[in-house]
Amino acid sequence: MTLETVSTNRSHGGTQGVYRHASAETGTPMVFSVFLPPQADQIKEGGGGKLPVVWYLSGLTCTHANVTDKGEFRQAAAELGLVIVCPDTSPRGEGVADDAAWDMGQGAGFYVDATQAPWTPHFRMWSYVTKELPEVVAANFPVDMDRQGITGHSMGGHGALTVALRHPGRFKSVSAFAPIVAPTQVPWGHKALPGYLGDDPAAWRRHDAVALIEDGARVAELLVDQGKADSFLENQLRPELLRQACADAGIPLTLRLQEGYDHSYFFISTFMRDHLEWHAARLKA
Repeated sequence: MTLETVSTNRSHGGTQGVYRHASAETGTPMVFSVFLPPQADQIKEGGGGKLPVVWYLSGLTCTHANVTDKGEFRQAAAELGLVIVCPDTSPRGEGVADDAAWDMGQGAGFYVDATQAPWTPHFRMWSYVTKELPEVVAANFPVDMDRQGITGHSMGGHGALTVALRHPGRFKSVSAFAPIVAPTQVPWGHKALPGYLGDDPAAWRRHDAVALIEDGARVAELLVDQGKADSFLENQLRPELLRQACADAGIPLTLRLQEGYDHSYFFISTFMRDHLEWHAARLKA
């Protein structure tokens, strides 16, 4: 498998890279970013060792570039010795199905493997982020796959929660920023899940964090930050549903409602260090 380097830049003593590869899952080129902290250079010089990795899944309309450019994670990641991997949110390009609306199609893959036309040929983001991309990253970067954390924003928060819940033991730390916690109960999910997965409610529940918890899936603990001034809070995000599901299941949940913060990267970047410190404490324990 050939990995093309799109760009590299020095930052906080580490290296921010952007890479492209031909994905077997999506049948398209896929672009992702990787931040290697300064400790990666020390490993290379010393000839051994690997670093913990945190996966960041982005939200609707985003590419890898939104968090890479605006997430303000590099200083904290450099200090903590964390590798940060940021995938795209969907397949893209000529011949890839799309929708005129911003919440479906390219930029809106919802981290599922589509079973419905016209999405089936390329929209396999579940298999891409859970299987293919981890294999690519493990083969090309000094990551310790026994020390993985996962986080994400909005649609990516939905992805992070569902990926972690369906892969018990893979992730030592899980967090999210303003996640869609129950897509089967909100308009975004009412559109995307039947659109990609058809009319089977059981298929929808496998991509709904609250439903997965109700059905027995577990993680050790969760950290979630949510802006109280988020325009999507009441209709699309509904963190109270996650609070209740975690309480009923006995999952420790730290849910922080942040006064005055919206859904933007101004919010995410403000609390990014908190999340990375939280991940580091668990990945290095």
